[in-house]
Parts: sequence; C-alpha cells; structure tokens
Amino acid sequence: MSTKRSTGHIRSTMGLEMHVQDVMSKDVITVLKYESILHVAKILSEKNISGLPVVDKKNKVIGIITQADILSILGMRKEHSLKDVLKHMLGEPLPERRMGDIVGDIMTAPAATIKTNANIAEAAQIMDEKKIRRLPVVDEKNMLVGIISRADILKAVLKKLK
Repeated sequence: MSTKRSTGHIRSTMGLEMHVQDVMSKDVITVLKYESILHVAKILSEKNISGLPVVDKKNKVIGIITQADILSILGMRKEHSLKDVLKHMLGEPLPERRMGDIVGDIMTAPAATIKTNANIAEAAQIMDEKKIRRLPVVDEKNMLVGIISRADILKAVLKKLK
C-alpha cells in the first residue's frame, strides 16, 4: 500500500521537477514569414511533423504555422470533422477560408511560447489549455532555443517512470 502512495507522489511531482530545457528538442526546423506555403507544406510532409515555428531574421519567434493553418486555405478549420472534409472533397464549400501564398498570410501569431526554465507540467498545461501540440522554447530575449512537444513530454515521463 505504501508503494502505491509513493508512486502516486512521484507521478504528482514529476512534472514539476523536470524542466523544459531538459526535454525539448534543440534541433528545430524554422521558417520565415515570407516563405511559400507550398514549401512549408513540403517540409511538414517530408519530415512528418505537424507544425513549425516562424522566426524573424534574428531568430525571434513571431508565429507558428501548422498543418491546420495550411488546411485552412482549403476552408478546413481545426474543428472540422472527417465528415466535413469528405463533404468538401465532394464539392461542398467549407466556411472561413484563409487566403494567401506565404507563411505570414496564414500563420498563427503570436505563437504561445515557453521559457527554458519552466517545468514540463506548465508546458503540458499550456498545450492543453490552448489545444496545441507544441511550444517553441525561448530564452530571456525571446529568441528560439528549442521546441517541446507532447511527445517529448511523454517520452520524458516514461523514461523517469522506468
């Protein structure tokens, strides 16, 4: 019985003890706001990732572009169901179509970010509240230093539990 309590305690404090800088991916693919949407779609597809930070020339995070942002060009919002997408493929229009040819036209800005010294529980909470899958990680000057995803958090938690 005490084993269950101690394991429960470990689980409840684990996210507070692990920091973003220890879990984040440091090798981050980024794009600039004037790059073509087609180019970004190709990167997302080839690298099998769902979103990229958008940075300025000094590496400051100014937004994020995701598969959902790109699909919005076709009129598909994040909350559209598979049924909606199939209807659209059969010719029915979908509302709220975004327009543009470059990243800056359709990116989500400003992007939610997190500092390196934040704990992973805070990162998970932000992702849950904002219904997002990743957070660019920034330093004190808001310059990009990494990215943390839900998968990164899960891997860290599983590794700690072993």
